Amino acid sequence: MNAAKVPSLRILETRGLSKRFGSVQALSGVDLDIHAGSVLALLGDNGAGKSTLVKIVSGVHRPDSGELFLDGSRIDIASPRDASTAGIETVYQDLALCENLNVTQNLFLGRERRSRGSALWRMFLDRRSMEEEAERAFEILGTRIPSLSNPISTLSGGQRQAVAIARAIVWQSRVVMFDEPTAALGVEQTENVHGLIRRLRDQGVGVLLITHNMVDVFALADRALVLRQGHRVAEMDPRRSTPDDVVRAITGSEAAGVRPS
Repeated sequence: MNAAKVPSLRILETRGLSKRFGSVQALSGVDLDIHAGSVLALLGDNGAGKSTLVKIVSGVHRPDSGELFLDGSRIDIASPRDASTAGIETVYQDLALCENLNVTQNLFLGRERRSRGSALWRMFLDRRSMEEEAERAFEILGTRIPSLSNPISTLSGGQRQAVAIARAIVWQSRVVMFDEPTAALGVEQTENVHGLIRRLRDQGVGVLLITHNMVDVFALADRALVLRQGHRVAEMDPRRSTPDDVVRAITGSEAAGVRPS
């Protein structure tokens, strides 16, 4: 696990987020802090409110009440584009990559660069600039893709994760949220993804890790936050807790051995 001191600089904060879907109270007054250069694990059973929280922060849902703050200033995230503009990127479990496009095209999808010069030249894409930026992103992550011109369909699961993470580098994201990043990976590919997340953290990015995998939590997280039935119920330091502590907090067992929220 990461034994480095947790930075105190808060990038993103949520205060009192609540969301109801019909008769279901999905979130009830949830507070959350994401720090620069730190990994926060978000845990909870199915229906705990994890997905709802992430979708609010990523602009998919609007909260019924509560506020979001970026660098201490209140922000309104009304759409995924607002989230991207604020420097918030989400790496979903399905990775949201286009299988028929190549690596560079996926990295710049929706943000393609145009050639400089006359109006005629601006009709063309600046492919060289995009490829150079893609190469820099993979260099920062310390990983290698066989060819930037290869379609995504030819890449392994771990390589696809690398592409999704590199997109956050290219877009200069400050907060990256991962939804079960190792769920479909083997042991070797899981360790590779752990390395990518650590390098992202070391670049000063704030990471939110949504996972059921205790290996992920204890290998990567500086803090762990537990939701249960839409409520924030516990926060713990993985360096001073055990997997049993985490499970007790998730299930609501007595003597969880964690600090209540």
